[in-house]
Amino acid sequence: MLHPRRSAQAVLLCGLCETVDLQSYCELCNVNLCKACVEEHLSDSSKKHNVVSFLHRKSTSTYPKCPTHVDKQSELYCEKCDVLVCSTCVSKKHKGHKLCNILEKFSSKTESLQKDLEELETRIYPRYEKMASDVQTEKSGLQTNYEKLTTAADQQGEVLQRMVITIANQRKSDIQKMKNKHMAALDKNTDEITQRITELRKIIEDLKKILNTKDVSLTSTYKSRNGEFRQLPPKVQLTLPSLSPSKINKEKLNKMVGSVSSLSKTKEKGCTMKSAEAVLSPPVKPLLDEPRLTATIDSEYRYIYSVSCLSEEQVWTCGDNKIMKLLNLRGKLLTSIQTESGRIPEDIAVTRDGDLVYTDNNTLYLVKNKQIQTVITLQGWVPRYVCSTTTNDLLVTMNSDDKTQSKVVRYSGSTETQAIQFDDQGRPHYSSGYYKYISENRNLDICVADSRASAVVVVNQSGKLRFRYTGHPSNAKQSFYPRGVTTDSQSHILTADFNNHRIHILNEDGQFLRYIHCDLFNPLGVCVDIRDNLFVAECATAKVKKIQYL
Repeated sequence: MLHPRRSAQAVLLCGLCETVDLQSYCELCNVNLCKACVEEHLSDSSKKHNVVSFLHRKSTSTYPKCPTHVDKQSELYCEKCDVLVCSTCVSKKHKGHKLCNILEKFSSKTESLQKDLEELETRIYPRYEKMASDVQTEKSGLQTNYEKLTTAADQQGEVLQRMVITIANQRKSDIQKMKNKHMAALDKNTDEITQRITELRKIIEDLKKILNTKDVSLTSTYKSRNGEFRQLPPKVQLTLPSLSPSKINKEKLNKMVGSVSSLSKTKEKGCTMKSAEAVLSPPVKPLLDEPRLTATIDSEYRYIYSVSCLSEEQVWTCGDNKIMKLLNLRGKLLTSIQTESGRIPEDIAVTRDGDLVYTDNNTLYLVKNKQIQTVITLQGWVPRYVCSTTTNDLLVTMNSDDKTQSKVVRYSGSTETQAIQFDDQGRPHYSSGYYKYISENRNLDICVADSRASAVVVVNQSGKLRFRYTGHPSNAKQSFYPRGVTTDSQSHILTADFNNHRIHILNEDGQFLRYIHCDLFNPLGVCVDIRDNLFVAECATAKVKKIQYL
């Protein structure tokens, strides 16, 4: 601090009174002292103080207090335990450990810190600044690009709007022409009736004159025309036209407006700067030659249908009763939830937020903090199987009430944002069968295990078919009958072959890679945790097996 009377000079003050220049220093307490405060400091007899002159302190090695023994100084550093120690510590807990002088350690640490500082200032920090600048540049470019897309959408909308107005005007012109014809026919009819009325008036007037004059000649020559006028002139009857608006096909209208290409898969390229600035490639986990069974969990159901990972150590399960169970790897029940309806749940999944969702009859439920909330209730469709996506949406497979149709629907909250049912030729992607476990891959493909079709059906995020996997042409006792399906960090697709008691592993393009056996029996539900451990629910044994395969 600056001295009040010598403001141009920085001085050190007494650490107790903080007003007088220091003169002494207590090496035990690491405190600066003025002459007046030395006596007060020494009056504390609980410690053995060592007060020296401040000048002498400069040539005296200073050591920190021992964290364990407050009356000792830590003069040594234990390499094994990575802690500061005093002589008492050495004789007790650190006997035989590798020790070095703390000042030597301080010197090497200081040198290391200096190198870190230099690297941070000259190499690492500038790289971050450049990255930030690059991101801003990219944001500016994105802004321009999206403005162009928005303008193009507006222009296309205006083109369609003009087309619609043109067509509507043509319809109005047609209507006007029909109206004119209708009116002309009625006008003609009116003229005929008016002419008859004029004639009738003349006849009536003539008859009155004859009767008033009592002229024999006129009376004898009169000829009646009543018979002629008893036949009324024909009345024109025209059927009014009507406009029959066609049902607007939203899908076709969308195609007319045009589509926006989907976002390409974002690849986060991480750069790890070592001394040589080596760039590490993303981790690749090869498949094990022999997958290993690492845990077996007894669910205590009679039959188990589905499993979903909450963590590496905890899984949600559902089976042949109304209770959904959260179990650890030892089979201990951690939490249980009873379905709202009291019926057996169809399927379960864990969201990105760690909440449980399940399907039951015509309703999809969310369990948050043990409270059950209704997400959707459907009419005409029954939700069957469900999974959570990378964007925390829900993908749900469902069947129509009449059991003739199946589709996949994406929900954001309770709002339907996408429906996938038909291919470009209008043919259904999926069979009408019930069993359709579902999973989203890392490349955003949507994978459905369609048991009735004996196929894993994979579409891209827009709903366009990528491929159908119908099993591997190796020897199998039974036909391919896929049930559970899941994906891992390597974009592998894993599906449970129920009848043949094994798991098929495919790459993201549907190429068969290998089987997982591990003495599985009727594998049904499957899921993968964040470390790519596979959990398999064995239906008949009601066990969940944890398998390492990468």
